[in-house]
Amino acid sequence: MSEIPNYLKYGYITPEELFSIIPKPSEKRLRERPVAVPECPQRIPCTPCKEVCPTNAIKMDNPNDIPIVDYEKCIGCSLCVQVCPGLAFFMIHYVGDKARITLPHELLPLPERGEEVILLNRKGEEVGRGRVITVVPREKTKGDTPIVTVEVPLELAWDVRAIKVVRE
Repeated sequence: MSEIPNYLKYGYITPEELFSIIPKPSEKRLRERPVAVPECPQRIPCTPCKEVCPTNAIKMDNPNDIPIVDYEKCIGCSLCVQVCPGLAFFMIHYVGDKARITLPHELLPLPERGEEVILLNRKGEEVGRGRVITVVPREKTKGDTPIVTVEVPLELAWDVRAIKVVRE
């Protein structure tokens, strides 16, 4: 019998586990423009990301496959982040000594552009502070998830997967 993966035991995937399943984008590619990174390690019937991708950068031979992104085809549009029902897609872009992370944000309040937010890792632990670059709110009737792009220290690029808005 095979051992249960840690991400199923603990409820989150580490970058090391993730990149043992999917390829990691090269630093060169991460500096060119935003790139989609799926953190979806389970084989479940789900294809919204593949269906919405305008460049066919997301490969899934059948609906149960994990999504694999062709990083060279990805144009960084973030549609996959908006439609993923599992909140498992993120955009990563290295800009100088910072990283810009585009992530789904389903909590209220929505942050505002320029606002400082608390950065959270996959476990929900605070790992630092970042600044909101963009907010794309979505209409609840369409079912899309609001997405936020936050600028973080480069060394946190592969740790930050959520934010907390704290207002006095």
